[in-house]
Amino acid sequence: MAGAGAEGEALWAVRQCLAGFPAEARELCFMESVPYLDGLLSPLEFYREWICPNKPCIIQNAFNHWPALKKWSLTYLREVMSSKLVSVAVTPNGYADAVYQDRFVMPEERRMPFSAFLDIVEKKVTYPGVFYVQKQCSNLTEEFLELVGDVEPDISWMSEALGKKPDAVNFWLGESAAVTSLHKDHYENLYCVISGEKHFLLHPPSDRPFIPYELYAPATFHISEDGSFEVVDERAAEKVPWIPLDPLNPDLERYPEYVQAKSLKCTVKAGEMLYLPSLWFHHVQQSHGCIAVNYWYDMDYDLKYSYYQLLDSLSKVMSPKS
Repeated sequence: MAGAGAEGEALWAVRQCLAGFPAEARELCFMESVPYLDGLLSPLEFYREWICPNKPCIIQNAFNHWPALKKWSLTYLREVMSSKLVSVAVTPNGYADAVYQDRFVMPEERRMPFSAFLDIVEKKVTYPGVFYVQKQCSNLTEEFLELVGDVEPDISWMSEALGKKPDAVNFWLGESAAVTSLHKDHYENLYCVISGEKHFLLHPPSDRPFIPYELYAPATFHISEDGSFEVVDERAAEKVPWIPLDPLNPDLERYPEYVQAKSLKCTVKAGEMLYLPSLWFHHVQQSHGCIAVNYWYDMDYDLKYSYYQLLDSLSKVMSPKS
């Protein structure tokens, strides 16, 4: 019994440490809002002031020279891409790669002419579901090669700061109902908005003790032409750890710890670039027809990553649902 009591005290002490850690991290390292930079820093300065301390910022005047800023209207994109087939994510509710009906559900991926997709965005035709060009794996260079010359193949100062080229360059365009659920990536992310606005809700990695994870069977949406849809389970697939919580409308009865998390919210407008550091949790919304390009640079798997893995492991031990 004495041993059981000591174990309980130890678990209580660990919980107290985990509960206090995010507040201490915010006080020492983070800010109350995402700061703006008026222009570019040198690669060394950016690495020292933002990448190394793992802090986000919005950079203005970072890509004013890109032809895309002036050229990428929907009319121009229609002319350049014409009837070329592209991959489009389709969901009934706007949430791709998210928890739905107690499963981790991925979108239906349709191959369709880009002009047909633009007809949907411009509301010239109506189809059931929410449509979003959001396929990653460097879809800009794989599916939208005609547009690459209007941007840059990489961000030269970021490539110099990190000593590597981007792993992927992605093109994003979709309806305002398309939402990216709360998650994190193992990338240093430069997110460049060409037109419209992106709305980000961010949590630093130190908020992990308050952010729930659960395991879900993977599935995929299937939407028929009449608008009905079904969730099709992936056969013999391993369960996926994902965040079930909606940060815009959190279920605090089920996840009371989330009330202790402190989010940062920011809007990235046309001509602005968000530096989103690796391992930061983010939830994303957008204005209708927003166009963006982002650059993913693989993170360094260094001591910072090891610290996060330790925090993640402790959070799982302390919370059965995590």
